[in-house]
Amino acid sequence: MANFEQDIRKAVEVMRSGGVILYPTDTIWGIGCDATNAEAVAKIYQIKQRADAKAMICLVDSDARLQRYVRNVPDVAWDIMDLAVRPTTIILDGAMNLAPNLMAEDGSIALRITREEFSRELCYRFQKPIVSTSANISGEPPAQNYGDIDPSLLDSVDYVCTSRRQEKKPHAPSSIIKLSADGTVKIIRP
Repeated sequence: MANFEQDIRKAVEVMRSGGVILYPTDTIWGIGCDATNAEAVAKIYQIKQRADAKAMICLVDSDARLQRYVRNVPDVAWDIMDLAVRPTTIILDGAMNLAPNLMAEDGSIALRITREEFSRELCYRFQKPIVSTSANISGEPPAQNYGDIDPSLLDSVDYVCTSRRQEKKPHAPSSIIKLSADGTVKIIRP
């Protein structure tokens, strides 16, 4: 089994070449790719058998990285992220520098700063946002652990990360909060 370092390097290499990975995140297992590569994003929609009108979440490793992909981050967004006790995804208006097929029709994007060791290091090394959509076929339950992933998904990606495969504990998707430019706060998923 590859060690942490080799696993990260291989995942980064696959994403840099436009590939799709399966990887553990700060919540559930995710299907990921370069969030700036429209072709890679299209591959994920195909793998998940999901309509591309449904936007997907992106992970970043830091406040600074998040600011490169959203025009204006409202102060309340920083407050929510700082105070959140569990992983919280924020949907923000004014997405930029991302694959057009990743953004919602209103130009918003769902972003989360990950603090979990593996996904944070992956984002840091990749130096760009990474798509993080649940590792499941659209409509099926998300994979909380590696053992929950549908075998057809394992065969449809370019690389499956080796880290945290042996875990067997409950994981839940992130909370999702939408912040509109006018200051409206809407809880999408508590």
